[in-house]
Parts: sequence; C-alpha cells; structure tokens
Amino acid sequence: MLLSDHASSVELCPLRYQFATVQGNRYDDNWLVIGGTVTTTEGSWSFADPSLLTHEARQVAAWLRAVAAGTVSVIQPDAEGYLSPDTWFTEPVLALSLSDRSETGAVIRLHLSLEAAPPWQQADDRADIYQYFVEVQVDTAALLHAADQWDLALASFPTR
Repeated sequence: MLLSDHASSVELCPLRYQFATVQGNRYDDNWLVIGGTVTTTEGSWSFADPSLLTHEARQVAAWLRAVAAGTVSVIQPDAEGYLSPDTWFTEPVLALSLSDRSETGAVIRLHLSLEAAPPWQQADDRADIYQYFVEVQVDTAALLHAADQWDLALASFPTR
C-alpha cells in the first residue's frame, strides 16, 4: 500500500507472520511483520517490525475506505498539543488519524512510533508515542486504491 503526495510517501506491506509455524496462541500465531519505507522532507528510512495482528491489519483498509466515504472525523491536537490517533493497535508502532478533508480527498496522518519512527526520533528518549507522524494528501481514488492494495497484500495472511 502506497500513500504519497508531492512531499511525502509511506509504503506499508505485510511481510510475514512473526512466527512461521503455529504456536498455539491466538496472539503469537497472528502477529504480522509489517515493512515500511518512508520518505519525507526530513529524510528517508525503512523498518520491519511485528506491528499488527491479522485482524488489526484488516482494520487499516476499512479505515481508509471510511475516510474516502467521509465518515471519519478530523482529529486535532488537544489543549496541550498532544495528538491522539483515532485508529491505533495493540503494538504502539503504527496508528492512523485524519488531519483534514476536502471534497476531493483527505490529509492522512500515519503515526510512526518506536521501531517505525525515523532513526533520529528513535534516539530521542523523550519522544512520545504517536507524536511523530507523516501527513500525506491523497484524493479519494488513491485512498480506495490503497485500501484495495492492502487487502490484496493481506490475502496471503489469514487469521491462524
């Protein structure tokens, strides 16, 4: 799944189950290693980390489709400037929120924490979870295409 605009891009892809063989545990059996490649005006980096459970990964496409349909609310920072994503997962590595919307598309925030954060952010022990994000402006067709790409990539990773 690729989300990009003139300034930034984020590509996410499920790579494999964390554990190749079934462990007999509903969590361990369903952890997916997610690979990411990120490019911003600050720099570029890649990561690969067990970030999403199979059922959580499926929520990503559903969220993108909901943004395209206009049913996701824009999230603003609170009074202290803290930004809470509206879609987050068990591991606080990836999260999603909507920064802005227009008639033709939206500005998506991809929150990247811990192992998914850029190298210069990982070294900063003061970095707060979900407070580093990349904003990408995409049109509705690109949102739906990204959701379809994500679903297609996930087809190889059923819940075990």
